[in-house]
Amino acid sequence: MEHGTRDEMLRRLADAVASVAVAHPTRVAVDGPPATGKTTLADELAFVLRQRGRDVIRATVDDFLFPRAQRYPRGEYSAEGCYHDTHDRDALNRVLLDPLGPGGDRRFQPAVYDHTTDGVLSPPVTTAPADAVLLFDGVFLLRPELIDRWDLRVFVSTTLDRTVERALVWERRPDVERRWRERYIPSQQLYFATAHPTDHADIVVHNDEPQRPAWEIRADS
Repeated sequence: MEHGTRDEMLRRLADAVASVAVAHPTRVAVDGPPATGKTTLADELAFVLRQRGRDVIRATVDDFLFPRAQRYPRGEYSAEGCYHDTHDRDALNRVLLDPLGPGGDRRFQPAVYDHTTDGVLSPPVTTAPADAVLLFDGVFLLRPELIDRWDLRVFVSTTLDRTVERALVWERRPDVERRWRERYIPSQQLYFATAHPTDHADIVVHNDEPQRPAWEIRADS
């Protein structure tokens, strides 16, 4: 376990990305429960990598949701529904992860879901350079259906109670605590019990104190 400043942690993560030797874009998962700071970390890491001259693709699992009418068949507060029914993993593999992976043509789309219309999105197809980095943040990224699509796996960890505290500050929905207690936290407990994501992570970032993080680099890829 290493401790240090946030800048030190970001440099170590950037070094880990640079150490990945593949003949296609480097696909980096930034996984973790909601409100752990995944998106912020991925954005900051993207900035560091771009400063080092890397071409970075930023994408998020929130842009691979099923439309609302499809993603709540078990109910709006169902933890099982959150884990099983929320994300269009087939589309994620088809338009992004597989094209950027071994044997792919590097022609990708970064999203399939439009939050503003709650509908299907079809952005222009873009060709990534062979040495690009995909930084993809979201929940449930180290599940069995996706585990082999990543070239580097980062898990951002905080206590689950801390995520509730953060959500109560950040969100303005009247049902935010119920949604966290009944849907999001139990779905993460289901994920941990069935997929054991931290066992598969190359790097675990402990983000309870974002400006004084701790991290474990388990494998230099």
